[in-house]
Amino acid sequence: MKQFHRDNHYVPQVYLKQWSSSGQIFVYRLLVPHENVSQWKAHSLRGIAFHQHLYTYMDGKVETDEFERWLSREFEEPAEEAIRRAVNDERMSSDHWRTLVRFAVAQDVRTPASLSAFLNRQRQSLQAVMDASLETSVRTLKAAARAGTALPKQSLERSSLFPVDVSITRDPDGAGTIKTTAVVGRKLWLWGVRHHLTSTIDRISYDDWTILRAPEGITWPTSDKPVMKLRLHSSTSYDFDGGWGVRPCDVFLPLSPKHLLHKSIGRRRVRRGAVLDIQLATFIRKLIVEHAHRYVFDTFKSDIPLIRPRLVSLENVKHEQEAWKNWHREQSEVESNSRQNRADSGPSETQWGG
Repeated sequence: MKQFHRDNHYVPQVYLKQWSSSGQIFVYRLLVPHENVSQWKAHSLRGIAFHQHLYTYMDGKVETDEFERWLSREFEEPAEEAIRRAVNDERMSSDHWRTLVRFAVAQDVRTPASLSAFLNRQRQSLQAVMDASLETSVRTLKAAARAGTALPKQSLERSSLFPVDVSITRDPDGAGTIKTTAVVGRKLWLWGVRHHLTSTIDRISYDDWTILRAPEGITWPTSDKPVMKLRLHSSTSYDFDGGWGVRPCDVFLPLSPKHLLHKSIGRRRVRRGAVLDIQLATFIRKLIVEHAHRYVFDTFKSDIPLIRPRLVSLENVKHEQEAWKNWHREQSEVESNSRQNRADSGPSETQWGG
């Protein structure tokens, strides 16, 4: 029997090992309960950058880790050789570049920071989107009924279906009410990640990516939020609100202390292997630290605390610990009680109304 993956690593070990020595990596925590916590602590790769049941979910009455296995099979394992070639300055084929870019796109959307941002967006916009979609679907159904035409059918894997409950209440006069319900939680997020990595990803260009090198005396750390989509407004004004199709935007992913995957959207590509000047490399190092969510990873006890002092808050630490402690139980209860999840857990044939 395959081992069930409860400890879901949102930053893969195959990536973090570029910063490790003898299986250990130095970790700087950005949120700590008190001042006495050591600034740096060495962790095993297996013991950091994971949450239990971050990706597991209830499929019917069965707990499944298929999402974790899917991420590993489709994005992590194919990228291992590409990362090795990149950090050893070896020749890379178009397939190597493709798997490296796919790895970066997946890494952008699979972290707890991405989860938090996704859920906040959905709480603000999902109701309006569902209302508009339902109205469109009803109009399509009415038009098809009047014309006597059948709607097309698609056979879809259950795991790809939008996690929504649909109920119809029929009135005696033949009219009725359609109600849709979706829970803003884990299963909706996993659906969004899968959709992004099976649909949206096809619109991301694999051209004009390059790998930049740090100059002598400068090394780059990485973090639990390593993919940066930078919008640079001036030498002192910038934000991380860029996107894969936003122009101009610079996408960065540290690949090792000396290698940086880069794509400049809307500007000319820098040749592969170009060594950055100290000023620019130092600026990028600062960006990596600023962009981190809860952890910065490095090869040694560096000066990261001077760049970004940690937040000391026992209250915040307890709040996060409690939230993650209850995460799986709360999400599983919601997933198990949904109408969609009470159906058979095999592939579904669904007739779409819009």
